[in-house]
Amino acid sequence: MAVIRKAVWIAAVAYLVAGQAFAAEKLRVAYVHVFDDAPVVIARDKGFFASEGLDAQVTMFTSGPTLVKGLVTDQSDLGVLGFTNAITWAAQGADLKIIGKVQEGYHSLVARNDRGIKSLKDLKGKTLASQAAGSTADIVLKGVVLKSAGLTDKDVNIVYTAPSTALASLRSGRVDAAFLFEPYDSIAKASAPVTEIYEIGKVWPFPCMVVIVPGRLTRERPEAVKKSLAALRRSMEFMKEKPAEAARVLAPSFMAEEGLAMEGKTIAPEEIMLKSLKTNIFDWRLGKNDLSRMEELTGVMKTLGILKEDVPLSSVVDLRWQTELERQKR
Repeated sequence: MAVIRKAVWIAAVAYLVAGQAFAAEKLRVAYVHVFDDAPVVIARDKGFFASEGLDAQVTMFTSGPTLVKGLVTDQSDLGVLGFTNAITWAAQGADLKIIGKVQEGYHSLVARNDRGIKSLKDLKGKTLASQAAGSTADIVLKGVVLKSAGLTDKDVNIVYTAPSTALASLRSGRVDAAFLFEPYDSIAKASAPVTEIYEIGKVWPFPCMVVIVPGRLTRERPEAVKKSLAALRRSMEFMKEKPAEAARVLAPSFMAEEGLAMEGKTIAPEEIMLKSLKTNIFDWRLGKNDLSRMEELTGVMKTLGILKEDVPLSSVVDLRWQTELERQKR
């Protein structure tokens, strides 16, 4: 009887040890509620975090600055947001690392057809709706888009507002134009009398959304860093290989259930999502061209007075896990 009890006890201990060995590693993942961060939603809802051995606690934030504060104050382990946030905080001494890319910048400048705006130069004296001051979109708008037309933010009346409000203002005519990301761009084109006059991704492609982690995570939990990047890679590959299914997964997070009603017909949420997937470029790898463009944008931030001194990109970017995953056979 004692032998049996001992055998049962050994089996129970072995079971508990095995359970601990295979227990999913907890990771606090943060993302901004914009379509640019769609891979996080896919990784969560399709189980890619779990399949990589992560118990991901995914939290949505309303802005990049709010999210990055969570990374700095140990409220989050990983975030997907604009890389300018990491540069800004690194300049203030924050220990943050960019470990991979998520999305190339897509922002469409659409203008009402009744305002005589045919090109960027026609924006002079007009009212333009855009995102929060200091955001990646704002930096690109001022330092790249307007500059290419010989304009500054003093030549245009920029109204900083939420994308949904910008869309409503565009429809009602309270603004002349808007600088929008998806799905608001597709919604605007489908429901308002507007025309796209510029799209940053076509003219000046740059890595907008990136994966950012606190430096402590790279030192203390390097395997978690690798697993998280692997999960996001699977997510982006899924979006490319099965866009229709990805659109169905994303629709509940980014579109109203009833879809978009216009002129007596309804456009299904999945249709808008599919259009948004086609206009955006998602990629988990940061290449040489990406790094060069990041250097340029860091220079733009300095010109705009957002950065007071140079921030070496090498002090912020850490591509060890990207390199390791690239070598692995799928």
